Amino acid sequence: MASRPPLPPFTRDTAAQKVRAAEDAWNGRDPERVAQAYTPDCHWRNRAEFITGQTEIVAFLRRKWAREQDYRLIKELWAQEGSRIAVRFAYEWHDDHGQWFRSYGNENWDFAEDGRMRRRIASINDLPIAEAARLFRWPLGTRPADHPSLSDLGL
Repeated sequence: MASRPPLPPFTRDTAAQKVRAAEDAWNGRDPERVAQAYTPDCHWRNRAEFITGQTEIVAFLRRKWAREQDYRLIKELWAQEGSRIAVRFAYEWHDDHGQWFRSYGNENWDFAEDGRMRRRIASINDLPIAEAARLFRWPLGTRPADHPSLSDLGL
């Protein structure tokens, strides 16, 4: 498989590029495409679920986006060093009953030399919100370049 630049070791700028690329891919909600950014034996902890490898990542993301409807995500670089990046994020979604949520979390990422992620550790909390409290209202897909960041939104 081809490398996935930018490659480690990361600078602040290349880490920010990696974070935005991940955000854009996840907002596309294509499990097969997203899984290509991870090594074949990638290890995840997502909340209390442990996932290994691209096949399990695809299955997890299919379940996730079937449950988390109208999903919109913003990621923000927190820190980086060498092959590691720390990210904070928030995303909004609703369930099949129409209840909206804003999910907040942090991720720790570790990358292989080819730029694919080999470890992802995510801690996430869900906050029920009213539809009127939503802040992420762009059309489904990639967040527009002029949309406020998490920091700009005070999140």
